[in-house]
Amino acid sequence: MSDWNQQIIDEFRANDGTVQTMGFGRGLVLLHHTGARSGTERVSPLAAVRDSDDRWYLAASKGGAPDNPDWFHNLRAHPDVRIETPDDGTVEVRATVLEGAERDAVWERFKQMSDGFRGYEEKTSRVIPVVALTRR
Repeated sequence: MSDWNQQIIDEFRANDGTVQTMGFGRGLVLLHHTGARSGTERVSPLAAVRDSDDRWYLAASKGGAPDNPDWFHNLRAHPDVRIETPDDGTVEVRATVLEGAERDAVWERFKQMSDGFRGYEEKTSRVIPVVALTRR
């Protein structure tokens, strides 16, 4: 998986945020996050829903796995992070986990964006977390 992620990261950077692989287009951000235990900086390419000039959303879907992705745990431990975006370059953001109706409304946007997200929800019994990234 890390080789595939690196391929996506390289394509994102080489094409100013456009990723043709799997039809991602300009719908990804590169999340720079710090390991909760290791303290090591990592970069994860993630599908994002942009809500405004100052807010993006991420879904911790992990392909419908029964557990949350590592990057989600890292954001909970270290919520001040940065993202690389197709339109704004590198942006400093703060991560907040959404709850209740707000989470549900944004999750619906992910499912409308891609059939993959609907499938992930069907594969797991967990509630897939949604994270808001707000420009600092």
